[in-house]
Amino acid sequence: MSLVITLCLLTIFIILSLDIGTVNIQNKFFEPSSAQADISTNYNTTDSNSIQKNISLITNILAKNLENRIQKAGAILEITSKLPQVRDVPYAHLLNQTLNTLHGIPQYADIEKRQIVKNILSSNNDLYEIFLLMPNGNMYFLEPYSIQQTLAVNNFAFRDYFQGAIRTNDTYLGNVHTTAAASGARTAKIAVPAYSLNDNSTIAGVWAGSIDFNVLDKELQSLNLTSLDDSTRVVYVDSNGQKIADSDINKSTIPESFANLKGFKAAAIGGQVGSTIDTVDNTKMLVAYQPVNAFHNTWIVLLMQPSPPL
Repeated sequence: MSLVITLCLLTIFIILSLDIGTVNIQNKFFEPSSAQADISTNYNTTDSNSIQKNISLITNILAKNLENRIQKAGAILEITSKLPQVRDVPYAHLLNQTLNTLHGIPQYADIEKRQIVKNILSSNNDLYEIFLLMPNGNMYFLEPYSIQQTLAVNNFAFRDYFQGAIRTNDTYLGNVHTTAAASGARTAKIAVPAYSLNDNSTIAGVWAGSIDFNVLDKELQSLNLTSLDDSTRVVYVDSNGQKIADSDINKSTIPESFANLKGFKAAAIGGQVGSTIDTVDNTKMLVAYQPVNAFHNTWIVLLMQPSPPL
């Protein structure tokens, strides 16, 4: 393994060890049970001002945790995008024969790139696949290869993350979409321009990773939200209001839009932090909201619970 790859992997290891946001959440919401008991003691109140203050605090903690996850995944992609093995596309000529059949280069071509991705995925569960797109949007390769084989689309120039990375010449966080792979899973990408080895101004491709919504779902569903209220629910949504993750296990796989909520509009359009009364599923709810700004995009955390009586 070259010195450059070794140094990059060491840097990635250091980034992965910086899990401050998740630690804070675990201290407040996860096991052990003693920590959960503290939550019940602190938040079991009927005072409306205290309730608003407490759910706003929790929303803030969740927003910081989500931001940390996005920033960490983005940093890993940024660092590895600078590797010479990533910036070079020596097998691009094979796409003339393999793009329409293999949806990229063959499994045993450009092994160094695939190994870099395997190393990343083995140590970071926030991303479940990483790929490189050519400057025209054609798929160069995707790892795991088993997913590349199932792609129904070969060109991704229409995706917001690709267009955003090209337009800004910077790391870009995309919004929710349905993957082109056979799974049809909902996901979002973080994309980074990768520059040619010949100079630092010509884009050789777009290096991107897919965020695993299942990880975010499981984290939210592990929260001790019942200590606030049995009907309390937390969702992460993108800048279009489309759901990313859900604390309600019965609704987590159901696509939903929260674009009409006043709290979403205040956070997504106005960049505001706060709480408001709104109607969700025909129920009057107290909705706390906070934007999460990362890589030229804004996602939003919404915490909803039945509105206390006046």
